Amino acid sequence: MVNGKKLNKILLRIFKKYGLSTKHSKICSQALINAELVGAHSHGLSRLKMYCKRIEKKIINPKPKIKIKKISQSISKINADNCIGFVAGEVGIKEAIKNAKKTGFGLVGIKNSGHYGLSGYYAEKAVKKNLIVFSFTNAPPAIAPYGSRKKLFGTNPICFGTPTGSKIPFILDMSVSVINRGKIRLAERLGKKIPKGVALDKYGKPTTDAKKALKGVQLPIGGFRGSGLAWMVDILSGVLTGGNHGGKVKDPFDDFSGPQNIGHLFIVIKPNLFVGNYNHRIKENIKRVKRLPKIKNVKEIFFPGQNKFYRFKKNLKKKIYISKEIQRDLNNL
Repeated sequence: MVNGKKLNKILLRIFKKYGLSTKHSKICSQALINAELVGAHSHGLSRLKMYCKRIEKKIINPKPKIKIKKISQSISKINADNCIGFVAGEVGIKEAIKNAKKTGFGLVGIKNSGHYGLSGYYAEKAVKKNLIVFSFTNAPPAIAPYGSRKKLFGTNPICFGTPTGSKIPFILDMSVSVINRGKIRLAERLGKKIPKGVALDKYGKPTTDAKKALKGVQLPIGGFRGSGLAWMVDILSGVLTGGNHGGKVKDPFDDFSGPQNIGHLFIVIKPNLFVGNYNHRIKENIKRVKRLPKIKNVKEIFFPGQNKFYRFKKNLKKKIYISKEIQRDLNNL
C-alpha cells in the first residue's frame, strides 16, 4: 500500500529518468494514478513497464515536437510526433475545450499518438468546464469484423460526457468488446481466468484462458452491432485523423517494430447552443430516470459515471494497493 503523493513522486522520478520533461511526467503520473483511483487497474500501473520499454526502444518519443494546426476557429489537427498517448490526449482535449469556449464547438483530430489510457479521463476534463464531449480512439486488433474469423478492429472505446448540474459528471466510457483488452492482459499476468463468453481462442473455440484469448479474438457487445461500432470508431479516430486504421495499429506490449500511430478524435460542444436552460433540462432528465420503479435489491438507479465518481472519492482517502508484480516493476524501473 502507498499513498498518492508518494506514488506520484515515484512515477515522476521514473518518467524523468526515461527522458520525459517535468510537465509531461506530471501528465503521465496523474493519468496512471487516476486509473488506479477509479478502479481501472488494467489501465493503470500494470501498463507502466510497457510504456517505459517503448520509450527505451525509441518507439515512443520522450521529447516530442507536437504540432497544432488550426483549420478554423473551431477545428484543429494535431501531429503528436509519436509522443506518449497521455500527453497527446491532454494537449488534444485542452485544444478542443479552447475551441468550444470560443465558438461553441470544438473538433480536434490527433495522429501519431499512442495508447492514452482511459477515454473518460479526458472527457471529464471537458465536463468540468461545463461542456458536452465525445471522445474516440482506436486500438490494436482484437475484434473480428462480423462474418470474419480474423481479428482486425480494436476494442475501440466510445465515450460521451455531459454536465449534470451537480458535481458528479455523466461519463459513459465503454469498450465495444464484452470486456476491455487490458483486463485480459492483467488476468494473464496474474495467472487468473477470464469470464466465459468474452473471447475465443485462435481456433474459434470459447476460452477462459487469458493467454489463449490474447492469441484469439475478443467478442464484441451485441454481435454484429458491436462489430459495427468498432468499425465506426476505427473510421472516426483512424481514417479521418490520418492515424493507423484497418488493423494497422501495433500492439504496445508485443510489437516493437515501430510507433503505433493511434488516432484520437475529440468533439466538444457548449450545452447552451440550442437551449439556454440546459442544466435545468439535464437535471430533469436524470430525475425522471431515477424516479422509475426499481427492481428488487436496487436502491438507486445510477447514471453512467456516478459509481466511478463515488469510487474515486472513496479511494482518494485511502492508500493505493500495489501488487507484488507492480512493486517489482516500480523497483526495477
